[in-house]
Amino acid sequence: MLSTLPADTGHPSRTAPAPAPWWRDAVIYQVYVRSFLDSTGDGIGDLAGVRAGLPYLRKLGVDGIWLSPFYPSPQHDHGYDVADYCGVDPVYGDLAEFDRLVADARRLGLRLLLDIVPNHCSSEHPWFRDALAAEPGSPARSRFHFAPGRGADGAEPPNNWHAMFGGPAWSRTTEPDGTPGEWYLHLFTPEQPDLNWRDPAVGDDFEQVLRFWLDRGVDGFRIDVAAGLFKHPALPDSDDPAADERARDAVNQLAWNRPEVHDVWRRWRAVCEEYTARDGHERLLVGEVSVPTAREHAEYVRPDELHQAFFFDLLSAPWDADAFRSTITEAIRDIAGTGSTVTWVLNNHDQVRTVTRYAGEPGVEGSGLGAARARAAALLMLALPGAAYVYQGEELGLPEVLDLPDEVLTDPIFLRTGSRKHVRDGCRVPLPWSGHASPFGFTRDAGGAKPWLPQPEWFAEHATDRALADTRSFWHLYRDGLQLRRTLPQLGDGALRWLDAPPQVLAVVRGDGLVCAVNFGSEPVPAPVAGTPLLASGPCPDGVLPAATAAWWTAECPAP
Repeated sequence: MLSTLPADTGHPSRTAPAPAPWWRDAVIYQVYVRSFLDSTGDGIGDLAGVRAGLPYLRKLGVDGIWLSPFYPSPQHDHGYDVADYCGVDPVYGDLAEFDRLVADARRLGLRLLLDIVPNHCSSEHPWFRDALAAEPGSPARSRFHFAPGRGADGAEPPNNWHAMFGGPAWSRTTEPDGTPGEWYLHLFTPEQPDLNWRDPAVGDDFEQVLRFWLDRGVDGFRIDVAAGLFKHPALPDSDDPAADERARDAVNQLAWNRPEVHDVWRRWRAVCEEYTARDGHERLLVGEVSVPTAREHAEYVRPDELHQAFFFDLLSAPWDADAFRSTITEAIRDIAGTGSTVTWVLNNHDQVRTVTRYAGEPGVEGSGLGAARARAAALLMLALPGAAYVYQGEELGLPEVLDLPDEVLTDPIFLRTGSRKHVRDGCRVPLPWSGHASPFGFTRDAGGAKPWLPQPEWFAEHATDRALADTRSFWHLYRDGLQLRRTLPQLGDGALRWLDAPPQVLAVVRGDGLVCAVNFGSEPVPAPVAGTPLLASGPCPDGVLPAATAAWWTAECPAP
């Protein structure tokens, strides 16, 4: 018996009104719209599909959802190349459907966050088209990073920077008369030109974008590449051109984590505070902040900047008790010390799925060990103080799809490099909802198109209908953990302290006696608390904490 919770299917509620803002301990579910649920039969998920899935998410017990980009886009990076920041791509629906989604989410008590992409736009955005048609040095070109090439004929890029998705970070334009022109900067793909945030027009335009969606009732924004935006004004060469391209440019101080970016987040925070002052409802800004240290991360969540920023270090930590303890301690010390809360994540649309990552060995379906570790990590995350984000399909225990054939891969990393390393399609395969064969209920029209990425046959074992029927499933583990998190006063926001524990075991105390312990080792150990746990990630006999298992107990704990 993994849980002693009743089989209540209602949305959990707090035992008392929360004195702090809703976002401090919220659990948000990331919806990758394209792969969530298809309502039209074209093989691509859409906003109507998200709306149809809201009761499922309410039943799971999350506080809200974050939607991946659904704006008009040529889809070179599946919506992260935005051609219109104030519209809906027809493949996903229209603004009327979006408004219905907002209304339904509000009725069900679910917050709704949008993904906004301020570092770059699509090469098909009118801003960039106008820039290409304009003269060098014109106001239209100042919205982007245009520069003359080096060398006698300007045939060499302006500097030696590399794009994170492979290749150089510069592409050369062609003038109306057919002659080679200036170069423009793109830190991802050529179809995603970087915006120049030193041009005041860019900041003004994005403030209007924020207001457009806030006026439509959204609860906040997830900010893509939030440590980006500003580049060194002189665009000098990197002093380490031989370093690994993706790893280096993620923390390239010439193009990343520049001090000027903090002024943008102060301005955006002021816009959110303005709306909050009108109705008392706090809007949220959560940033994708990829920086080397928790101390630098903390600078983004100071009281007048972002409310939250994703803390990715647990996602990349090895399965090791000391590594997890060090990572958690550092985050709480540096990030929570700003007055914000840590925003924990174990997975997202850019990462190998947790079950496969923790398996420790290659395999299409991961291994039993990977699943056990992923379940334990989920309980640990939900026991930590602060907020948490859950990527769609993690609650089903979905492994990574590792054997997609080359001809179906759509990730620009693969298209630009020819390498399957870092390819993200395997975690984006459309969700299985029901049945024993593809499309597994993902496409509601039985005669519709095939899902945009093929689903393997073994997805049947992870379908939602099976998960709901099996009380031992990942889904019930997440649901029970979320319900306890909302009903036990010790969980959610608040303090944490460590208990002494054997090697390869972590034991934390929340509040006045909620203990979460995780056995990272390969052998069972004595449980830190006597009695049957409230919730465990796997079979957990009294007095024993098995390997690759986490459990929660309520108990009298020794004073610190």
